[in-house]
Amino acid sequence: MAASLWQKISDTVTSEFSDISDVEQATRMFVRLLLAAVLGGLLGIEREQHGKDAGVRTHMLVAMGAALFVLVSQQSGMPNADLSRVVQGVIAGVGFLGAGAILKLDGEERVKGLTTAAGIWLTAAIGVAAGMGREATAVLSTLLTLAIFALVPKLVRLMEKPQSVVARDGLVEVPTRK
Repeated sequence: MAASLWQKISDTVTSEFSDISDVEQATRMFVRLLLAAVLGGLLGIEREQHGKDAGVRTHMLVAMGAALFVLVSQQSGMPNADLSRVVQGVIAGVGFLGAGAILKLDGEERVKGLTTAAGIWLTAAIGVAAGMGREATAVLSTLLTLAIFALVPKLVRLMEKPQSVVARDGLVEVPTRK
């Protein structure tokens, strides 16, 4: 009787983990989730190095979570046409998360956090690409995003109008750029 009970428990646990049918499936899941986490981590490292609130862990979790949503949906046999609803849910959910990163500063006409929110949103899109098995698209998108983070601020500074020189008491001051 005790052996029968343990056999039932073993069979139940085994059936609960039956979503991984073979080594190929396990490898595919591992690669997709790991790639999403690594690519999200690269974006998070860049953001953290620049003192932004959403850093490595946030970006890794967003990318891997988005990948997991589409991966599980694919595993369950959901047709690709219906997968668009899952992607829409990810987009809306992450949009809500990103909205929490946006602040309107009191008494000022400035809004802070738009780039962070957009970065989180794009990180989710990269996770969706990785989860769907579009690894090359995910990697290319990450590289382009890193280029945007690195190069666009420099281009903007180059294109700004030079600040005027202010003379005071015979001294020349050049206001610094932000």
